[in-house]
Amino acid sequence: MKYVMLIHGDEAAWEAMDDQQKKEAYAARGEWLTRWREQGKVESGGAELDTPRKAKTLAPDKDGLPVVTDGPYLELKEVIGGFIILRADDIDDAVNVAAGWPGIREGWETVEVRPTVQ
Repeated sequence: MKYVMLIHGDEAAWEAMDDQQKKEAYAARGEWLTRWREQGKVESGGAELDTPRKAKTLAPDKDGLPVVTDGPYLELKEVIGGFIILRADDIDDAVNVAAGWPGIREGWETVEVRPTVQ
């Protein structure tokens, strides 16, 4: 089965890191991705999303036509910073894979694991 691993992060914490800290964070994520990709658990992804300030949100007007606004739909402290598509036997297997995500240990990211509709 496929699962989406949504990575939520504190954008201010990321922006406060110096270049060396960011380099180390990227390296840890690269190691995690390599490990699980080699074991067949990462199907695709490892895609980092740009800042929500660059987002566009589309919502319907009263006639059902799209209205485009700048920025994210919700203004939150934590933002979705990336996603990974996992292949796992079941939700527990997917959670086990996600549990080693470096940002959890670093204390500034949370991970949501959600099954895709089959």
